[in-house]
Amino acid sequence: MSIKRWNAKAVVIMSAAVLLCLSATFLSAQEQAIDAKWYVSAGLGMIGYEGDEELKDGFMISLRLGYDFNEWWSLEGSLGIAPKLEENFRNSYGEKISVLYESSGIHDTYAVSPSFDALFHFTRWERLDPYLILGAGFVLYGDDIAGDNFDAAVRAGGGVMYHFNDEWAMRADARTFIAGDNTEANATIDAGVVWTWGAGIAPDISAVGGIIDSDGDRLSDTKEGEIGTDPYNPDSDGDKLSDGEEILDYNTDPLNPDTDWDGLQDGAEVLVHKTDPTDRDTDDGGVADGHEVIDDFTDPLDPSDDLQLFELYIPFDYDKAVIKPAYFSKLDIVAKVLSRDDKSTAVIEGHADRKAKSDKVYNQKLSERRAKAVLNYLVKDGINADRLTAKGFGFSRPKAPNDPKAGNPQNRRVEVYIRNSCDKDTDADSDAAVIIPAAPEAVDNPEDK
Repeated sequence: MSIKRWNAKAVVIMSAAVLLCLSATFLSAQEQAIDAKWYVSAGLGMIGYEGDEELKDGFMISLRLGYDFNEWWSLEGSLGIAPKLEENFRNSYGEKISVLYESSGIHDTYAVSPSFDALFHFTRWERLDPYLILGAGFVLYGDDIAGDNFDAAVRAGGGVMYHFNDEWAMRADARTFIAGDNTEANATIDAGVVWTWGAGIAPDISAVGGIIDSDGDRLSDTKEGEIGTDPYNPDSDGDKLSDGEEILDYNTDPLNPDTDWDGLQDGAEVLVHKTDPTDRDTDDGGVADGHEVIDDFTDPLDPSDDLQLFELYIPFDYDKAVIKPAYFSKLDIVAKVLSRDDKSTAVIEGHADRKAKSDKVYNQKLSERRAKAVLNYLVKDGINADRLTAKGFGFSRPKAPNDPKAGNPQNRRVEVYIRNSCDKDTDADSDAAVIIPAAPEAVDNPEDK
């Protein structure tokens, strides 16, 4: 029996059987539907034909059963039903299309279109979900259309879903399908609703004994509520260590990705550099672990290669970068150290604290000006400018938490990093940071622009 003479009812029954098989698989997976991968949708729309074909555009019902393989790909089995399609005797130019069809006495027919489509999702935004469609199927008509009631079809198009929540969504689809011996370019467009199996099923609390740990991070949801972490996110601060690892294993802060304020995230310290995420200077060489890794390219586990660090807490007037004479003696100490080794170099870094209303650009420029002021002083003190580099970091590198109103004086500082001409300096002065505090009565400017 040729395809052209297939019985319409038999094909409809076969198509329904395919969808029923998929439905049976879908229902059998309901107890494993924790990830909510199966969905069904129903919609209404139109099927459109080129103007030189024997049928006019008509109303269409669409039924779909889909499975989400991952974030990007889905597979759908579809059944389109056009219950009534009227004959079309003339094309858009008024010319007759088919005298044989006109003389057959058929005034309308129906169509059934089973198909399988692959959906590629561009990105699963929070609610909006656009996708492309590519698939294949066939169209079976209730009567012969120009001598045939069967058209194989290749389908392509696109659509978008809008997710109201994890369970319900609306969708709109548009597809072009190339069908028939003359490769007619026809189209369908429809809109409908989507229901995702299992997404709205409440957890069976009675079947899960013991403590609830929704995100599997070894901390109960109750405990996470007490400490302020997200019970549905195993890594609340995004530092590559789970909340449970931070609390139970490393004694770090699960709400602060850099517990010791050294410039390295806790996960990087534990997993990459093997440093202590609760100790700003693991090797006690005088320089923070983050500065060694990011700026100095030294080993944060070897104290002998640390640069010599001078931390200068010198107050400046508000919005000024002028060093007061009372603090010249503090900079003279740095100049003397540099003069001992005429091949040594120094990087001067300006830092600011942060308040609720602090402006990033303003503080960045202010820290640069203050670092430059220190550089200029050292040049006047006899140090060649070619050996010195000034940088400003604004409030991007705090060494301690900032108070929203008062900031933190520890973060308002100028740091001088001296690299000796030898890779490893055995001089005792380079074994630890030298902190030069401000006078007790001095108060740094508020820097709250």
